[in-house]
Amino acid sequence: MTTSEARTRIDDLRAQIDDANYRYYVLDDPAMTDAEFDALLRELIELETRFPQLRAPDSPTQRVGAPASERFAPYEHMRQMLSLSNTFNADELRAFDERVHKLAGSAAGEDAPAITYVCELKIDGLAIALDYRDGMLERGGTRGDGRVGEDVTANLRTIPTIPLRLREPAPSFIEVRGEVYLRKSDFERLNATRERAGQPAFANPRNAASGGVRQLDPRLTAERKLSFFAYAIAQLEERAPKIGTQWNALERLRALGFHVNENIRRAATIDEVIAYCEQWEARRDELDYEIDGVVVKVDDLALQEILGAVARDPRWATAFKFKPREARSKLLDITITVGRTGTLNPSAVLDPVPIGGVTVRNATLHNAEYIASNDIRIGDTVLVTRAGDVIPRVVGPIVAERTGQERVFVMPDRCPVCGAAVDHPAGEAMSRCTNAACPAQVVERVRHFASRGAMDIEGFGDVLAEQLTQLGLVRDIADIYALDNAKLVNVPRMGERSAANVLAAIENSKGRGLARVLTGLGIRFVGEQTAAILAADFGSIDALAQAGDAELQRSEGIGPEVAASVVLFFAQEANRAMIERLRASGVSLLSGAPRRRSDGPLVGKIFVLTGTLPTLTRDEATALIEGAGGRVSGSVSKKTDYVVAGDAAGSKRAKAEQLGITVIDEDALRHLAGDHA
Repeated sequence: MTTSEARTRIDDLRAQIDDANYRYYVLDDPAMTDAEFDALLRELIELETRFPQLRAPDSPTQRVGAPASERFAPYEHMRQMLSLSNTFNADELRAFDERVHKLAGSAAGEDAPAITYVCELKIDGLAIALDYRDGMLERGGTRGDGRVGEDVTANLRTIPTIPLRLREPAPSFIEVRGEVYLRKSDFERLNATRERAGQPAFANPRNAASGGVRQLDPRLTAERKLSFFAYAIAQLEERAPKIGTQWNALERLRALGFHVNENIRRAATIDEVIAYCEQWEARRDELDYEIDGVVVKVDDLALQEILGAVARDPRWATAFKFKPREARSKLLDITITVGRTGTLNPSAVLDPVPIGGVTVRNATLHNAEYIASNDIRIGDTVLVTRAGDVIPRVVGPIVAERTGQERVFVMPDRCPVCGAAVDHPAGEAMSRCTNAACPAQVVERVRHFASRGAMDIEGFGDVLAEQLTQLGLVRDIADIYALDNAKLVNVPRMGERSAANVLAAIENSKGRGLARVLTGLGIRFVGEQTAAILAADFGSIDALAQAGDAELQRSEGIGPEVAASVVLFFAQEANRAMIERLRASGVSLLSGAPRRRSDGPLVGKIFVLTGTLPTLTRDEATALIEGAGGRVSGSVSKKTDYVVAGDAAGSKRAKAEQLGITVIDEDALRHLAGDHA
């Protein structure tokens, strides 16, 4: 490469890096992945090393980060806040170790001394500095360009793991450096809250943490539930003996009340360092916070001072970067798959891209609301992330790279598998196929229909449901009643006796009654309790199928969403045909329970059952309450009138006592219901 060619390429790299820094630090809108940024910076460093005459004072290699935002007062670092050089494999770590030993030996005028390292997990967050005077937090700021950051003291005070007062004995002055981050669990909670509010989800915990620290209203920072790890002492004024090592510095920080990462390790050799790095690259998903590498530091602080820094990087430390788990790709298309419960799940078809050692061609897009709230369009260049073995997901689009040819995605109103109508209730994130016989759902539908809470077909479990559907013997729930011995003996590991037992259980299930059938049909929002209410109020499946929204809502506890779901279910021709096949097979579609009385002693009363009652089963207790006009709920609330508690009653009883709700036993229940058996 000629000098002229190098100058052109260097100018281009500097422009790209400056723009990336501005987007990342100032706009909180990154336009490239960490891996892409590292590659650009590395290329620039190599070119400036080869052509030192082209190195300029304003080059990104001569400073750290980006200029501070004008929204905050400046925070001037008393000691420059450096960045770190990166290593990406064991060979580069060994090269780092060789340089350290060589420089240390040269400084000592003798052979390289034994050197101990401290290994620290590289937290993926926002670096900050904290000043304490006489034990009290005085001010705190962001890294900025390494010399001047942003004064965000008010926001940092809201982070619980940042001490406002140090534990004794506190030094007269100390500057502490560390990382503000957002735990994965808090990140999921935050995004769930934003999605419910119709706000776009954050791309990753790091962006959420960075944006949280830089809010103009500290109350908004507090809502993020940010955390902090301390990792260095930059300045210290005290009469106590010198700390001496990085390891001792971390211990001193702990003693002062700071949260120091518990996974730090001292390493006597570079081989131990490499082993630590490899261990945590494999274990990173065990943590409740994101890490993107390991920071390796010379332990001896005096040696750190001797080694010094070159340009933007200290010679005594490096960052071992894990394989990237985020990359850019082209969103070629959005396809729909139908899950076992009927959910319509959008998936991204991507231009193949390597992420974390795996070539990714497809990624989840969660649901239509996620696509819309993040403005993801077909044809976009998108950020894709992959965490461990989790399915890759599209984080969001890189809007700056749009050409105008991108297309807005529209969720289909018909199931792509069976063509049935799609139900998307207001306030629900997922759309669902309404056809109970949809081939995409058949295994889960069959398993649910045969389960204990529904038709309770003994011996008809998950494995048999899977086998029967795979063999084509059961295509919907009505096919269960068309099974015979000749069909069952073709099922692997199904003997004559087992087949006879299953057939007997199927026959016995025919008389379970309407409430169990309704539960087994898997109608959206219709669980055991709602099914029992509908069966008691309508008496037959024909009456229920003919009911409209208004009539359904006259039943206790049936609101607009439940009513609409029931009407939509019975409006599907495939569902009606399946019900007729159940009827033809001899399945009872009438209510076997007494109609709920409108004049019983428990009318208007809501009960919750918990624990094991002395003589009544859960179903018998429910029948007793409903026969007397009452209603059974699955959860305790302020609307609950009584909690019926038996042996081993758990949290429901505790909540009832907390709310002041009356707790009764089986005898008291019988008395209230007028049952004196």
